[in-house]
Amino acid sequence: MNPSTFNTTAKYARELDAKDALRAYREQFYFPQHEGEKVLYFCGNSLGLQPKNTRAYLEKELLHWEKEGVEGHFRGDMPWKDYHHFFSALAAKIVGAKPEEVVIMNTLTTNLHLLLVSFYRPAGKRFKVLMEGGAFPSDQYAIESQVKFHGYQPEEAIIEVEPRAGEDILRTEDILSAIEEHKDELALVMFGGVNYYTGQYFDLESITKAGHEAGATVGFDLAHAAGNVPMQLHDWNVDFAVWCTYKYLNSSPGGPGGAFVHERHRLNPDLPRFAGWWGHNEEERFLMKKGFQPMPGAAGWQLSNAQIFSMAAHKASLDMFEEVGMAALRKKSELLTAYMQFLIEDLNKKGHQFNIITPTNPKERGCQLSILTGANGKPLHEYLTNNGVISDWREPNVIRVAPVPMYNSFEDVYRFVGLLEKYG
Repeated sequence: MNPSTFNTTAKYARELDAKDALRAYREQFYFPQHEGEKVLYFCGNSLGLQPKNTRAYLEKELLHWEKEGVEGHFRGDMPWKDYHHFFSALAAKIVGAKPEEVVIMNTLTTNLHLLLVSFYRPAGKRFKVLMEGGAFPSDQYAIESQVKFHGYQPEEAIIEVEPRAGEDILRTEDILSAIEEHKDELALVMFGGVNYYTGQYFDLESITKAGHEAGATVGFDLAHAAGNVPMQLHDWNVDFAVWCTYKYLNSSPGGPGGAFVHERHRLNPDLPRFAGWWGHNEEERFLMKKGFQPMPGAAGWQLSNAQIFSMAAHKASLDMFEEVGMAALRKKSELLTAYMQFLIEDLNKKGHQFNIITPTNPKERGCQLSILTGANGKPLHEYLTNNGVISDWREPNVIRVAPVPMYNSFEDVYRFVGLLEKYG
């Protein structure tokens, strides 16, 4: 299937679905209902749909608790004391890492703060943080509070890279230029993997290389990237990264977070950290001795034992991702998003004005299109909602639409754009 062969008929959308190698996975998810029919769900960039197998994974742990009580930590095929080990290899494939470089724990911003304790180490004239302008508020607040914690003022310590005048997305050359300009002052380069508002997928490899050449540490918030776009964090030499699992990874509202720490930092004694019992050498954890000895790898940043039920929901999703594979998901994602773009652009040729601000280059985006709406944005979003579409409104004037390859169909996209056409 090639985007150059797209056409605007309903028959063609159904033909694309018939050829879709992943079409069966759609039936493995629960869809909310609207007037007795499945909604057009394009909000996986905010909360993924529930896999139908999640209930069985949760019930397994409920029964384990019922049967074993506290001994569930030590008995069964997945004893709770070892629970995080059952996730590392699966999660590592999602972000392009080695299993020992990844751990599932806590939640996203908690993990971000824990890793910033270790990797934001301002000293002398190197105290500044470079990040994208318009980053998700959690990142803004985390960085702001971290620089204050070290005694700096945010307006002095934080450098934000903004799009050029009249443009909506950042140019990679401007990001790299900003790193070069401030290379003698940078302690940290911290970006989102995919910008939540525009849907832009940043060139993480180039940013990492430039940051390291400038003498800075480099980390990423992959909340909108994990499970969405292919990454190779280990090969790109990224220092650290964090992500959530409830968006593209379909792992329950408020589900557990993930963390990546490159293997070169696995036993670095110079890295400070906020320690906890579960990050201590697991061979001696239950000896209750003083003196923290971190486990090697990302697991050494754990604080507490696993959140069993939310992690069980995550395991249900990770097993599905293992079955499908990121390569297959990415292949469909590029086609599905390109198809949506094609249909919207066709409307614009007919006189409509739906301004897509997400990059047109598939390498610079995941499965999201952000439509800049102007003054009629809220009424348009309400119209879509009233007609069975679940999408996402973001202030001040963007509707985010995410055609997720795991469960969205080409006919979903066709019907959505048909509603846009009827709106006028």
